[in-house]
Amino acid sequence: MLELATVAFATFFITIGPVDVAFVYAALTAHLGMSQRRRMAIRGTLLATCMLLPILFFGEATLSWLGISFPALQTAGGILLLLIAIDMVFARMSGGVSATEEETREAMSRQDISVFPLATPLIAGPGAMGAAVLMMGRAGDDWAAQGVVLAALLTVLALMLACLLIAVQIQRFLGTTGAHVLTRVFGVLLCALAIQFIFDGLADSGLLN
Repeated sequence: MLELATVAFATFFITIGPVDVAFVYAALTAHLGMSQRRRMAIRGTLLATCMLLPILFFGEATLSWLGISFPALQTAGGILLLLIAIDMVFARMSGGVSATEEETREAMSRQDISVFPLATPLIAGPGAMGAAVLMMGRAGDDWAAQGVVLAALLTVLALMLACLLIAVQIQRFLGTTGAHVLTRVFGVLLCALAIQFIFDGLADSGLLN
């Protein structure tokens, strides 16, 4: 159970990226007042939570209904996370865990970014959604294990909100270089997790036997 909790927390933390999102959020809201930034941070996190929870609980069942097996999900999810991790290692903007350049330009013209791009794709992006389905699939039908995965997700989302509330301080402390270094470190860790998901999926499918 401890291993599941550790893997779930690490996977959610890296794919959601509280520190990275806070850095981008500070840049996008530099022209806004503190109360407006706080309000958007709370709203955006709540909206992202409302998007991720249904995926966490019903994502695997939906895929099973479509005839997609869990080993196939593990392998495909691992490949998705690997592609995201590669972008993170090279500090490239992608739609997996961050907004693309086009989305960022559109967000700069908005007064309220709590729905787009904060809630999605910055917090509840493809990487986080894929991680939610993968981790709940690992928990299986064990209610205690499912509770551990849920707790890991909610903990990371709480950290997300805390980072958004102090986003300006994080931006000043890290700077662009510091943020890129942190992203690359997390990218390397996500690469290892993604490869493990792929190996597990191939093993469960019987292809490695």
